[in-house]
This record gives sequence, C-alpha cells and structure tokens, in this order.
Amino acid sequence: MQTIRAATLYTGTEVLENATLAWEGDRLTSVGQGAGEGPLYPVVTPALIDAHSHIGLIRSGEPGAEAEANEHMDAMLAHADVLDSIQMDDAGFRESIEAGVLYACVLPGSGNIIGGDSAVIRNYAGNTNDALICRAGIKAAFGYNPMSVREWQGSRPYTRMGALAILRGKLHDVRNKLAQEAAVAEKGEGEAPRYSAEETVLRALLRREQRLRVHVHKADDVAALLRFVDEFGLDVVIEHTCDVHDGQTYRELAARGIPVVYGPLDTLAYKVELKHENWRNLAYLVSSGVTYGLMTDHPVILQKTLLLTLRWFLRVGLSKQAALEIITRQNAAILGVDDVLGTLAEGKWASFVCWSGDPFALESYPVAVYAEGALIHQEA
Repeated sequence: MQTIRAATLYTGTEVLENATLAWEGDRLTSVGQGAGEGPLYPVVTPALIDAHSHIGLIRSGEPGAEAEANEHMDAMLAHADVLDSIQMDDAGFRESIEAGVLYACVLPGSGNIIGGDSAVIRNYAGNTNDALICRAGIKAAFGYNPMSVREWQGSRPYTRMGALAILRGKLHDVRNKLAQEAAVAEKGEGEAPRYSAEETVLRALLRREQRLRVHVHKADDVAALLRFVDEFGLDVVIEHTCDVHDGQTYRELAARGIPVVYGPLDTLAYKVELKHENWRNLAYLVSSGVTYGLMTDHPVILQKTLLLTLRWFLRVGLSKQAALEIITRQNAAILGVDDVLGTLAEGKWASFVCWSGDPFALESYPVAVYAEGALIHQEA
C-alpha cells in the first residue's frame, strides 16, 4: 500500500485538512483526515478532466493541412470513429499531464452535421487502444459551422435549414425502418429492413442507446435542437452555448434534464454567432440549475489552461471547491466515467494531482501527478 499526505485535500465533493490518501495498485483504499505516512503536499486534487477537446487530432508542431478533426468527404459521417485519427505522440498530451489534466473526451470537429463517435481517453497512454476508457456519444453540429464549409465534398448545406433538412431526412428514413422492423417482429412474417453502417448509428440514436453531443452556440440554434429532441426523442448533451446570454435557455435545459458542456472560455469571438460571447454569461448558466461541465475545445484554448478558466466561475460567486468540481466530478458524470474518476474516494482510480500550493494561485503548479496509482510526472 502507498500513501501520501495533504495539508489540504479537495476530494471533488468536500475539502479536508491534514488528510491522507492510500492506494493499492490502481485503486484508492482510504481517503480521510488524520495522521499518515508518505510525502506531504500543500494541496492535492483529483485528476482534471477536459470534457470536450480535439487533442491528438489538431497536433502541436504539425501544419494545419495535417490536422484530422474534420473529414471533408461528406456532411454525414455517423459511423466515423475519432479514435482512428488520434495520435498519442501529440506534444499537447505531455503539456496536459504536467498541468494535471489526465483525461479528455476527444470529439470530431464541427464542420460536419454528424461527425462520428467520441472517445474518452487517458492522456498518458502510449497508444490509442490503451488510451480508450469509453465512448461518450456521437458528435453533431448545429448552427453556422456545417453551413460554412460549402467547398468540402459531398452534399453540403448553405443554410441552417439546409443542414437540419439533411439530418431530419436521414433520421426520418431510419425511423421508418424501425417501424417496419417492429411490424415484422410483431407479425412474425416478412423481411426486416437492412441498415447501412451510418443507419446503424442513427438507429442507436433513435433508440436512445447513444447520446448526441451537439455543437451549438446561439439560443435559436438550441431551440432548433430542442425541436429535434421533441420530434425524434433524442438523448442529447449540448456543447458550447457561449453566445447564450439569457437565463431562459438554460432554465429550459435544466427542466428537460439536458446537460451542457460549456466553453471554451478565454478565446476570441471569431465569428458572428459568438458576438454575445462573454464570461459574464456564466451567471445565467450557474444560476439556472442546469447540469454543466467545462471544456477547452483544445486547441481553441490549450488543454493545459483548463484550470485557469475556473477563475471566471469564482468571479460569478462559486467557491474554489465548487469550481474544481466542474472539471473533476461534474465532467466525469457527464462523460459517464464517475464510477472511477472525478472524486477521490475508496474504490476509485488513484489519479490525483499534488500541487506546490493553492492551485488558484498563479505561482502554483503540479509537483507530482499520479495516474491509476503510478507516478507519471514529478517536478525536479
């Protein structure tokens, strides 16, 4: 059994003083206050989690022409797998680890109406098979982005209504096949319909066996998505919403139980659909009661800066503990990995960050980083 001590321990649900962490193999065996053995660190937190990024796809030190976030051959690629394009030798992974960000959900980009499957990964793995923890939904995009890439191959929309017409048509066709399939099963006669690879994914969405992770910034694009939710019964997570500058949108999402992965903060509002983007919009998000997490959208902002963006949540009134929960417990819950990550508790992975001081102080930094019980980074 291994142990460390913390003058201050953020567990992901509470703050403990003079606490001890113990673990065996990759699992924590005890977490609590009281005397213990092992090195003493000023502050210990759970490993940080980025809930939406393109790390390993748009890679540090590589020209833009080699980026792999978006496939240009068609607007609908539901059966694409983001894991096939992630390269674990991206230097961004090392920088993330040194900043305490050990886990990331990587999604395809937002140029396609549907871009493919996501992957929740270990930033510290040697290859993508070892990196994969689980899937967290199929990436989709509403709003400006899918209509902005008209020069790409395949059927490309020129308007929002064109993009949603393409998606609606595909979902409609698959819903009809599901009805045929049900009729054949009920009557015990006839031939069940066949599904293409793309249709198999859409079928899973219509059956709510898969979540749709939808890029959307503006309130009216959120409203359009909610019409799709009502029409097709989809299970969705809303990504971004940086232009939403009213409380009603978030209150409706809260009432419907639809979570938001917010962000990225600290980036240039580089398109018209971000003209209302402002950190003060966080007040609407936080006060609404909606379930939310936080992203970097790496490399839109670098994943290593994830914790720094929490300062805006402090500005709107959250405590340091509540802010840290966003990029630990809350991100883990939205991604479906809260059984092993997000909080420091007995039975969970021994993945945590040991800080030189208060993580919210500019002079503080990780001095030791543990992933599933192994020391993977240590400052000299």
